[in-house]
Amino acid sequence: MSDIIVFLVSLAALIWSADLLIAQSEVIAKRFGLSEFFIGATLIALGTSLPEMAASIAASWDGHPELSIANIIGSNILNITLVLGMVFLIARRIDPHRDFFAKDSSWALFPVFIFLLMASDGVISRFEGGLLMLLMVAYLFFLIRDGKEIIAEEVEEVLPEDAERIPMGRTLGLLLVGFVGVIYGADYLIGAAQGIAREFGIREWIIGVAMIAMGTSMPELVVSIAAARRGKADMAIGNIIGSNMANISVALGAAALARPLVFDPMQYAFDLATMLIATLMLVFIAANKLYNRAAGITLLIVLGLFVANLIPA
Repeated sequence: MSDIIVFLVSLAALIWSADLLIAQSEVIAKRFGLSEFFIGATLIALGTSLPEMAASIAASWDGHPELSIANIIGSNILNITLVLGMVFLIARRIDPHRDFFAKDSSWALFPVFIFLLMASDGVISRFEGGLLMLLMVAYLFFLIRDGKEIIAEEVEEVLPEDAERIPMGRTLGLLLVGFVGVIYGADYLIGAAQGIAREFGIREWIIGVAMIAMGTSMPELVVSIAAARRGKADMAIGNIIGSNMANISVALGAAALARPLVFDPMQYAFDLATMLIATLMLVFIAANKLYNRAAGITLLIVLGLFVANLIPA
């Protein structure tokens, strides 16, 4: 029971610290005159994936590669099936200005295909981790060159207009608090997850792909549902594509750099296939502009199948 309490408290601390870190980073970016687009395309997309990054790196560093990989796979599945499924159900009207199929579908598929290729031999090496990090660099170059504000409106609502008046000392202090909270929150989260696995006889993979993934996906869920309720579901779609890219390229790449990730891909073929199918469904929905409740229900059905597979027969 104590491990469950530590798990919940550390998860809450991780999410709160990540949110604090994002907010203060935005203030600093504003102080130095960076554009709203640049803030949105980098800080928000990467920021909502910060809990996944911290949890996966901590798991890898502690010698638990399955937890690290399971967290990323579970988060990507939940981002599409749960988050977008709920967005399509909640949003009154979805008519994105951006053509996500033409501009972003490749960036949804590329990281998944590359990850599956790297994982086929059962290990993601430090060299491959570095290549994954380069993939995020390429995506950021694409966003900057594309020049359209995908989620910058999100920033306008959370970023104080008088950011330049906020004392830099206070901002740096809060930034440090957020950074420390993320590091220790992730460390305690992984330790508690391992304790729960031992106490209840649950495989670490299940803990990672379900419990940790659900918790670290909360920022995406909160941001996307808030956008949908404001009638700006296109922000949610862009956020999910960017977050899933960051999960594989930055979070998994950094985890592999910390320590090579060794696991048996055949043992978790269903989860890997579910991530691929969910991504292909996202591309299909974008290609045919099926932004409606029917698509939302279909995505939630896939989520139900995924969860049912985690429950022992």
